[in-house]
Amino acid sequence: MEQKLRCVDLRRFLSDLSSRILQAKNELNSMDAECGDGDFGSIMFIAFTNVQKTLQETESNDVGVVLVQVGNSILSSAGGASGPMFGTLFIEAGKAAKGKSEVDLSELTIMLDKSMERIRARGGARVGDKTLIDALEPAINSLRESVTASSPLSLAARKAAEAAKAGCQSTKYLTAKHGKARYLGQQTVGFIDPGAYAISLTFDSLAATIERSG
Repeated sequence: MEQKLRCVDLRRFLSDLSSRILQAKNELNSMDAECGDGDFGSIMFIAFTNVQKTLQETESNDVGVVLVQVGNSILSSAGGASGPMFGTLFIEAGKAAKGKSEVDLSELTIMLDKSMERIRARGGARVGDKTLIDALEPAINSLRESVTASSPLSLAARKAAEAAKAGCQSTKYLTAKHGKARYLGQQTVGFIDPGAYAISLTFDSLAATIERSG
């Protein structure tokens, strides 16, 4: 039987991710201090505290509805550039999953591809610009390869998490080209982009949840 991501699994993933983001607040702020305002962790802390409340309040069993509500909760509580980007990540994925109580690998890949398309349209960033795209695009490319190979969902998710982590680590050697960090130029080399790190956490949490669900 083909493995699928059920709405109950989605909720567990979002809950786990929220906890990890909250725990990483200081680490994310420290990363951002080298490449920005030093408040990325605080912004994400507020956003995902709100996500936790949203998960408690919504009873929907619709993957799309849950994701859109989570994305809107981030948009309403997180400022700067990070709030709109992470809000968009979940909202666009949710729009593509409207009416579904579970999604397979192919559907999940389409959902995240829609998210990346919209994030690019909003920010204009590409791989190599030292942004969350450096982790997001490799992860989605990995998912596409897994779809072609007819891989099990759990294996595909783990490979995507590894790709996101590698992409995140690559930002350490890049010069920032977007946001306030671009004004620091070469000073940003040697430091990991906090947005890419948050994306890496996202895919790792997703993979871990799917692995636990069997």
